Amino acid sequence: MSRNAEYQFVPTDTSTIEALLVALCEKLTGATIQPGSPDRLLIQWVSNIIVQERVMNNYTGNQNIPSRAEGENLDALGELFLEHIRPAAKAATCQMRFSISEAQESAVLIPAGTRITDASGTLTWETVKDVYVPIGETSVETQARCQTAGVVGNGYSASQINALVDLYDYYSECANITESDGGANEATDEEFYELMRASMDGYSCAGARGSYEYFAKQVSTEIADVVANSPTPGVVKLYVLMDDGTIATEEMKKAVLDACSEDTKRPLTDQVFVEDAEVVPYDISFTYYLQTGRTKSAAEVAAAVNEAVEQYKAWQHAKLGRDINPDELREYLYHTGVKRIDLVSPAFTALRDGKNKTVPQVARLGTVTITNGGYEDE
Repeated sequence: MSRNAEYQFVPTDTSTIEALLVALCEKLTGATIQPGSPDRLLIQWVSNIIVQERVMNNYTGNQNIPSRAEGENLDALGELFLEHIRPAAKAATCQMRFSISEAQESAVLIPAGTRITDASGTLTWETVKDVYVPIGETSVETQARCQTAGVVGNGYSASQINALVDLYDYYSECANITESDGGANEATDEEFYELMRASMDGYSCAGARGSYEYFAKQVSTEIADVVANSPTPGVVKLYVLMDDGTIATEEMKKAVLDACSEDTKRPLTDQVFVEDAEVVPYDISFTYYLQTGRTKSAAEVAAAVNEAVEQYKAWQHAKLGRDINPDELREYLYHTGVKRIDLVSPAFTALRDGKNKTVPQVARLGTVTITNGGYEDE
């Protein structure tokens, strides 16, 4: 649900208020209020004060409605819902492998808080618990967390985090073995409001579809969509889509699995799995034509067309099971100033939403080919 424009509880038209005050004053005094008279100027001043108060009344009324409230006002309304605290920024995590030069006769400690960074020293990571390289072994794996919360820590591919800051005994090398993920910025008003609404499904444990989806979305504000289904009795499968339209990484899937497997959330009879949706590829290819004599320049139209394609991509990839719909692309393109569109692809393709115990599908863009066909007469 989008957060729409404010409700208008009381009218704020200055001329209407001024006319009402003039009529009342003339009725009380029996005299005509002339334009430009001191009485008329006073009435105009009073009208402006009344309008300002009415604007504040409208604002106050809207800030008492969760779908319209903003910032701290929305935070205050959180106590009406199960989800009553705005999700804070979260740090990205990854799995690290620490190695020593040779096997030892006693375990080698790598203490919690051991810091690692990337080659350029952009961000610093730290281990979250004490871990030992076992006797006779030369390496051990453990989780590391970015010291800077937010999405900035996401996307470091394997082996990019490889510079040790805090030396330990017999150190030889270290590197992340999974791509860093799970970092999220503080929830926006829109994201927090959607979580507040979804939290009403969380009053029961995660036995219901909505409950599982709510607890999964709680993991990160970067999660765009979740589908939960049960293909067989006692088995729950979760499918997670991120804001950028990609399937969740291994780190994110693990975080979702941990969140939905807690004893306080998962019915004892459920086995929970987090799996990948099926990707359905599609291409975008079209030629657009401009009308001779239009006020928009070719460069302006080209920029608008590119922006329309980006908007369509964002829409198409925002939800699991959303059909690949060329008419939606046409809708975006027709507002750019083009005269005609010769659309080659995509073709309409119905995608599974996963609600009927099947694996959901998600669209994945391949190539984009945009051709300017030049000008045509009307």
